[in-house]
Amino acid sequence: MLKTILTGLTALVGIVITSLAMAAGGTATGAHYKIVTGQERGTYIQIGADLAKYVAQPAGIDLEVMPSKGSAENVQRMRFEPGVKLALVQSDVYQAYIDMANSGNADAGTTIRPLRLIMPLYNEEIYFVVRNDSPMTTINQIKDKVISIGPIGSGTAQSATTLYHLMFNQPIPEQNVQSLSNEDAIAALVVKKIDVAVIVAGQPAKLFTDMNPDLLAQIRILRVDPGAPETARAKETYFPATIRQSSYPNWLKDDVPTLTVKAFLVTYDYGLRDTVSNLNRFADSLCENFDTLQEKGHPKWKQVKLELPPLTKGWQYYPPIERHLRSCIARRASMPAGGTTAAASQQQQAAPKVNKRPCSDQERLLLLCGK
Repeated sequence: MLKTILTGLTALVGIVITSLAMAAGGTATGAHYKIVTGQERGTYIQIGADLAKYVAQPAGIDLEVMPSKGSAENVQRMRFEPGVKLALVQSDVYQAYIDMANSGNADAGTTIRPLRLIMPLYNEEIYFVVRNDSPMTTINQIKDKVISIGPIGSGTAQSATTLYHLMFNQPIPEQNVQSLSNEDAIAALVVKKIDVAVIVAGQPAKLFTDMNPDLLAQIRILRVDPGAPETARAKETYFPATIRQSSYPNWLKDDVPTLTVKAFLVTYDYGLRDTVSNLNRFADSLCENFDTLQEKGHPKWKQVKLELPPLTKGWQYYPPIERHLRSCIARRASMPAGGTTAAASQQQQAAPKVNKRPCSDQERLLLLCGK
């Protein structure tokens, strides 16, 4: 009998200790979440690793950094894959989903409308890479060339196809499209299986900084011609940028003008109390450790501003995080806080519908086609 009583008391003490720990700072074990990023040697995966180390960890969140093909896949996984609470997404991919939803595509609407932005991050440079012996010098000369646009489901594929269409008022001819990874595209370029490899990555990109010098010597980057009419059309969606010689001192002799696309940190419109609480701690930690990110993280963090600018139609911040970030930003700047009070909703892990009609090129890029 005494043994039974002692066992019961021990269990009761354990329950009390656990309850006190939860009341003081969340669960004893903490939350385990995932963030979907990009290719193994890209910038996104390094940004994800910085968020896991300098933001999630201090907030008591175990954030697993997941590689992916890129932005379109990240949107799909953010929406439908259990455990994925954060994603890195290019602005043109996010906008493409919204445009598809507004045009009546139900799958695009189901996918994108519950997603919410946490904050804008930085601009990613677009590299148009050719062989050193190529006669091309500027990006407006890539018409009718064999081009690697990046893997289907990547932000690179969206950027490459959108840029081509803007510049030349037509899609890339199907026979000229290759959907290769960054590494495979460079290899195919060197052996003359393709003419151009389009790569989207924030500088300095590990793909190039870690590349064998002999291989680097065989490739170069096309420049933007500011006076070309194709460039003027491209600037309707993309913005001028510079790939700096200082980012690749062993490769470039001069700065290279190019175009850029914005990266965003994205989540879902969560309403579950524990999830909202964890993400609020993430937001507080992001603000509190922002200087550490800029000091110790990838060099791209130095280009990130801790701010929440106005959004275009169809884009929304995640309200709980928005309130926390605006409050923290206001404290840092000693200014009144703003923010919104919209309620968050419950995530539904429903499978996307399967299209019964032929799939368009845009749907294929955004992974909205039935298998």
